[in-house]
Amino acid sequence: HLIVDKFCQEIEDELPDYVLKTRNLLPISKVIRILHIPKKLEHVDIARKNFVYYEFMKMNLLIEYNRFQERKVDKGKRYVSTKLADEFISNLPFELTNAQKRVIEQIKNDMFSDRVMYRLVQGDVGSGKTIVAIYAMLVAVENGYQTVIMVPTEVLAVQHYLNIQSLLSKFAKQHNINIRLLKGGMSSQSKRLIALETELGKSNIIVGTHALFQEGINFKNLGLVVIDEQHRFGVEQRAKIISKGNYPDVLVMTATPIPRTLTMTIYGTLDLSVIDEMPYGRKKIITKWYKENDAGEVYEKVRQELKKGFKAYFIYPIIEESEDLDVKSLIEAYEHLSKDIFPEYKIGLLHGKMTPEEKYEVMESFKKGEIKILASTTVIEVGIDVPDATVIVIEGAERFGLSQLHQLRGRVGRGPYQSYCYLITSEVISKEATERMRAMVKFSDGFSISEIDLKLRGPGEVLGYQQSGLPEFILADLVKDEELLKLTRNDAHKILSKDPDLVDPKNIKLKQIIEREKQKTSVVRAG
Repeated sequence: HLIVDKFCQEIEDELPDYVLKTRNLLPISKVIRILHIPKKLEHVDIARKNFVYYEFMKMNLLIEYNRFQERKVDKGKRYVSTKLADEFISNLPFELTNAQKRVIEQIKNDMFSDRVMYRLVQGDVGSGKTIVAIYAMLVAVENGYQTVIMVPTEVLAVQHYLNIQSLLSKFAKQHNINIRLLKGGMSSQSKRLIALETELGKSNIIVGTHALFQEGINFKNLGLVVIDEQHRFGVEQRAKIISKGNYPDVLVMTATPIPRTLTMTIYGTLDLSVIDEMPYGRKKIITKWYKENDAGEVYEKVRQELKKGFKAYFIYPIIEESEDLDVKSLIEAYEHLSKDIFPEYKIGLLHGKMTPEEKYEVMESFKKGEIKILASTTVIEVGIDVPDATVIVIEGAERFGLSQLHQLRGRVGRGPYQSYCYLITSEVISKEATERMRAMVKFSDGFSISEIDLKLRGPGEVLGYQQSGLPEFILADLVKDEELLKLTRNDAHKILSKDPDLVDPKNIKLKQIIEREKQKTSVVRAG
């Protein structure tokens, strides 16, 4: 008691009096005293809520402060026309969804304002984010700016490059738009040539991996940075590419659905756009769960699809046999598939230990139809696009997280055909794994999946603390205390919209919080 008393006498309120009064908050010394020495049990709940408010308010003050600071930069009027981008959209052989139209409008407003764009576009796998990104890129190109699209892996860089090339093929030729690919595995001569073109402004759209961060790459006039699959890039890497332009607009795209609560916390400085509709005519993927004793039934269903001329994925959890894991090693499984189950079909093998070139070759053979079945580890998780692959079988499905299962499922259903996802698990699996399988069968949209994943595993697990940028709280819980999270976000926003630099004498304490929080977390302007 004496120690608590002494500590409480010395502790001062970090929040100004007017905030305490507005929200009916107890002084922090009283809150700590009640939490340690409660007189009544119901007092503990009140004190806890007060403490959670303090924790969230500190975090949200920093997020909102950074947000207002970023938006103070005046980039000037860069853009005068969207004629080129509009022409591209009107020539597409399909109609955009309302969600795509809405997000394009939001991006257009950002780019035409005199503030720098910092926007996050979240959309489920296959919801049409690439078209939205191309629209933004064409606005930049038409108005004399270069644009860069950064992706986390070489396989994806090649895929994006080919995808953009095919979508813009005739259009790019007509309008003299140069699209270039820059990746780690290229010869130094090719890199030098692209670096020179980029510096002279001859390349308009540059697709690349971390090779783009190299000191030797300079842009003549970088106006837009598109970052794909956000949390695979470190904050420093993002900041580095952004520093290569004079306050370029930033568009972040992610197919990893993150619950809104977490989006507000991790990407708080970014404005959020959501593509929550699938393209017209896209059929819902049918997902079914089987135990391994019924695997024969699944193989038969796969055979039916192959007979129709479609292709299939088989996904396995690991690469090498490990003593304590009774999961088939990929090589063994590959041989079993080739010799015993589908001897009449050519099967390809894809795993993380292959070189980017080897992976690319296998993917190309699969796309062309030389290979009908692809046996793979999770290297196919992100961004692979084969429209006539209609079935994915995930073996050892209980070993995957829910969001990862959903990402894998998104490899099929990318064309107009009915697609299927078959989950195969051991006969006996844990309660949590059972819940994951049931969620996969029941829900097909990534946002529902991510909410369930969050409840099952908690925010730290969902995002991985090291890369998530999540603050570590003492009592606050991002899931259970969602209402307080929203309340403090609004309170912080109100205060900073009136006093963005916190120069008002009544906000001195808030400015001090910002300084302290800044030292704790290195928040970079890339988000």
